[in-house]
Amino acid sequence: QVQLVESGGGLVQNGGSLRLSCAASGSIFSINAMGWARQAPGKQRELVARITSGGSTTYANSVKGRFTISRDNAKNTVYLQMNSLKPEDTAVYYCNADISTLGAGRWYGYAQGTQVTVSS
Repeated sequence: QVQLVESGGGLVQNGGSLRLSCAASGSIFSINAMGWARQAPGKQRELVARITSGGSTTYANSVKGRFTISRDNAKNTVYLQMNSLKPEDTAVYYCNADISTLGAGRWYGYAQGTQVTVSS
């Protein structure tokens, strides 16, 4: 079993910053990739950022230059630093992971989600 636990969401003003964290725990052999997706009301879930085990990163065009994804391999934790936040960044943010487990194959999943609200 693998668990993902997020923290760091909240309410921030236009132009402000927030940092999200997501820690993976359980029967982990190795983490292949971790990332963040978001879903705004009435919209489909979209990829925000992703980081591989080798450190390669991918960002949605809408967040490039404002958001930074990073990871602490020793803590099995991924972070999303969000700067220059805009009202259109308001959404539920979901951590996700691609993990090779100990004896149970490959695991893909999402955390429970954390609300990020940017007020204008």
